[in-house]
Amino acid sequence: MSDGPLFECLEGLRGTGKSTIAPLLAAARGAVLVPTVPLLYQQLRPEIDRRENTEARLCFYLSALFTAIDEIQSCLDAGVPVVVESYFARCLANHQAFGSRLGIALSPDLPQPVTYQLVCAENERQRRLAGRQKPVSPWDTLGENVAERITAAYARFPMHQVDTTGLEPEQVVRAILATTPQGAQNRADTEPVGAHAHVLPPVPRRAQGTGRT
Repeated sequence: MSDGPLFECLEGLRGTGKSTIAPLLAAARGAVLVPTVPLLYQQLRPEIDRRENTEARLCFYLSALFTAIDEIQSCLDAGVPVVVESYFARCLANHQAFGSRLGIALSPDLPQPVTYQLVCAENERQRRLAGRQKPVSPWDTLGENVAERITAAYARFPMHQVDTTGLEPEQVVRAILATTPQGAQNRADTEPVGAHAHVLPPVPRRAQGTGRT
């Protein structure tokens, strides 16, 4: 088992490598890869994503995250390292960019991961997305339209940035492993999930041109 952080998270825009890197990082750490949308939510997920209600979608994914915390905390209590592909930062940053008006305050008692924000050159990110063999939802399209807003919203959260441009997945994992020195922060980040005392304020207005409610 690696002498790294006990709880780690990958964040970033679509196409930056989260779903590819997460299982590789978990394997390298000897960690459990915990899905932040648990199986019991998967059946309802497509129905929620078909709707245009931003607030309902935000609450659905928040509920999924809070449910996943039970498994995450159980692993951490047992000293078992955990890796997740996205956590509260992605959920809140995306929905803020989508136009959510909800102000969300997260408890400081939530498990706090060491978080890596994967980034890459925009032309490479778009090339990766074009090569994907899975359906693109309206929310995916909206996310591309407001990608700069999502990136700006991510700035509220403490994260280590890792550039994946031109790197093979194994190279990205090595870069992550080198980010936190061996033995440092071996429990988790002590900083809150949000940069402002775990509070994400509401967006003052709806994202222009989204047509979302």
